[in-house]
Amino acid sequence: MELSAPGLLLRPWRDADAPAVLDAWRDPAIAQWNPQGDQLDLDAALRWLRWRADWSGGGHVSLAAADPVDPEILLGSVSLHRIHAGDASIGYWTVAAARGRGVATAAVVRLSGWAFADLGLERIELCHAVANVASCRVAERAGFLAEGTLRQSHRYGDGRRYDEHLHARLSTD
Repeated sequence: MELSAPGLLLRPWRDADAPAVLDAWRDPAIAQWNPQGDQLDLDAALRWLRWRADWSGGGHVSLAAADPVDPEILLGSVSLHRIHAGDASIGYWTVAAARGRGVATAAVVRLSGWAFADLGLERIELCHAVANVASCRVAERAGFLAEGTLRQSHRYGDGRRYDEHLHARLSTD
């Protein structure tokens, strides 16, 4: 499955993405808000890609965000997690070169729209650390309304637990 939006192609993960994923994991901003653990090597990236590409369990959908002109250029990742009973959570990251271009917002909007229409989801939640201001802007621009603050709800890359903002979008929004 591939989904497109202006300036963006959401496509399945490929083994060939492993070096770019490994580079992304080494970016301090991605490592802080999307920790992958201590083992950061090509084998770990391949395992991650293959897990993300396998949707057979029905609990997640994950796509690479790529350049529509050259789909080999990785811009980021967008995924639905915890898909169950009409609900899901969405997560994303972008490589440094793609930041500030609206890639994360476009990816979240496009995958959410597909999930509401094709999966029949009714609610998608988006959580981010309160300290991650850029992620808050993505949520707001993608139409996810702020619902509250979850106190010390998630441990991030520096090992600390952070308060998170909870945003959500409904299929009727």
